[in-house]
Amino acid sequence: MIRGAVLAVAASLAAYPAGAEVVRTERAAFRVTVLAQGLEHPWAVAPLPDGRLIVTERPGRVRLVGADGRLSPPLPGTPATVANRQGGMLDVVLHPRFAENGLVYLCHVTEGEGGTSSTITRLRLEGERFTAPEAIFSVTPRVRNGFHFGCRMAFGLDGMLYAGFGDRFQMERAQDLADLNGKIIRLADDGSIPRDNPFVGRAGARPEIWSYGHRNIQGLLVDPETGALWSHEHGPQGGDEVNLIRRGANYGWPRATHGVNYDGSVITEHRSLPGMEDPLKVWGPTSIAPSGFAVVTGAAFPGWRGDLLVGALRARALFRLTREGERIVAEERIPMFGERIRDVRVLPDGRVLVVTDSRDGAIWRLDPA
Repeated sequence: MIRGAVLAVAASLAAYPAGAEVVRTERAAFRVTVLAQGLEHPWAVAPLPDGRLIVTERPGRVRLVGADGRLSPPLPGTPATVANRQGGMLDVVLHPRFAENGLVYLCHVTEGEGGTSSTITRLRLEGERFTAPEAIFSVTPRVRNGFHFGCRMAFGLDGMLYAGFGDRFQMERAQDLADLNGKIIRLADDGSIPRDNPFVGRAGARPEIWSYGHRNIQGLLVDPETGALWSHEHGPQGGDEVNLIRRGANYGWPRATHGVNYDGSVITEHRSLPGMEDPLKVWGPTSIAPSGFAVVTGAAFPGWRGDLLVGALRARALFRLTREGERIVAEERIPMFGERIRDVRVLPDGRVLVVTDSRDGAIWRLDPA
């Protein structure tokens, strides 16, 4: 369990706890360093090889954070984005060979005939500006609401780009293979469709799909040792899930879920069904609203190595999940000073970046004490 001292420290800290007392958890101790603040609803962060960071802001901006903490102006060349309720400028990832090609991938919301959708745009970072923008993928059909965009991305060890999208608050879309909402998709780095995707050549199914039956994916990672793809997603009221993603698999939503509607009514009597994958971890009956997902590598926190870190919006905490193979066997809740956590990333040396979601959001770094 977290020692009581952690809660006392959290209660005594100012909004940005630079130089705070040591926070002690079950297997590690850390201090918080504030790398940047004054960000408007920051959504995702990506470390660059030179020590800078790329950070997205949901209203539609992308900035750089210098090694000295300097926050750049919004980067010229950022693609047009619709900031609509949960939508806006969302995830960012680097190409696996970024050091050679400078390619950056943004997942953001665009508008077109029929409504809005999540779009992946590939750009080149040159200095403090983007060039050569190319929209390589958009979720279709578009929908006229501002909910459940998903928009998390990760590159696999196979060099392919995986991206997870929400059901747009229209649950039946998640089971429709002709609809890209509520799916994880797999693309080559130029947006083309790999020939070995599971639904290539199947009538009535979109060939981009890798897995389906998802409600609202807010975390996606690739294990750097095994290449396994992991995700987490928001349930309805309760039923937040962690899943190990398998090729062509159905993850059940809305046919099977551990959650209920927000008014307490039953969505389905089934928590599990034949032919559908069961979650490896479920939070309930209260949702934590997970957001951001990382696996701990590097030397900074040896007691956490190999564990999964999950940020939480509603729970305002960081969750550390211990694995044994493909099972999650333990959980530790680490209070995050009362802040909504939107993203979690791990630096090459193992230090942890945490993004707080508010009108005056920040990027924190957890440094071993």
